[in-house]
Amino acid sequence: MDSYFNCRHGGRFQHLLLHFRRNGRIRRTSLQDRQLETGRRKFSSCTHEFSLQLEEDLANPPALLGRALALKELGRLDEAFEDVSTAIELKPDFSAAYANRGIILDHLGKYEAAILDYRKAVRLDPELGEGPDWITRFLRNQSESPPTIIDRANYLESELKKPSSERILRDPEEDAKQRSYKLEGTFSD
Repeated sequence: MDSYFNCRHGGRFQHLLLHFRRNGRIRRTSLQDRQLETGRRKFSSCTHEFSLQLEEDLANPPALLGRALALKELGRLDEAFEDVSTAIELKPDFSAAYANRGIILDHLGKYEAAILDYRKAVRLDPELGEGPDWITRFLRNQSESPPTIIDRANYLESELKKPSSERILRDPEEDAKQRSYKLEGTFSD
């Protein structure tokens, strides 16, 4: 739980960041460069924290999911897929893991498999089909509801019915809105 809180909500990372800023160890470049580097460090730190948890207990689905999500954010999709799949093997009713594996498969271009995982996640937990609640959107600074996994599954199904030359399966602007799904509550199991 501590690693989840620290990685998800800043925790120790924010204190280190303030320390480095005060001591001039952060190179001052554009705001975007700093944010990107901060994000990489944060997710690398999260990956390390979850790996430490997994050294103690390899059969820990929430830690596997947490590490998978950090790996996904670092662009290490194949490793993320392995971790989230292992979490599902250990806990076959882990709806958030199916939703997030669907997102990873979607990013890997494995659309049919992504649709199956999106649908399985909603069968296991119908609330996942509603998307993030207002408090989650508030914490993420999202004023509008992003597309849900049901929206994405329906969109993919409609596009896959078209001839391949007419399909639009990726839209960088919309894809950027797709976030990790329903972490809240997954670490209390």
